[in-house]
Amino acid sequence: MEGDHTYKVIEIVGSSKTGIEDAVRTGIKRASKNVDELKWFEVDELRGWINDGDVGHWQVKMKVGFTLKD
Repeated sequence: MEGDHTYKVIEIVGSSKTGIEDAVRTGIKRASKNVDELKWFEVDELRGWINDGDVGHWQVKMKVGFTLKD
């Protein structure tokens, strides 16, 4: 049936020194170099490192779904 799809889900962690959105984008851009047909993501966990009393680094753990080929 047209429009029906089967997806595979993998887990990745994106990181950034500038923020959460950049960490998501970094992870997705990197994953897209290795996995075809990325379709969606779901953020599972946010965490970061503290450096001198400020946020030094962000990490975003997410699930990424991609379409399985026929």
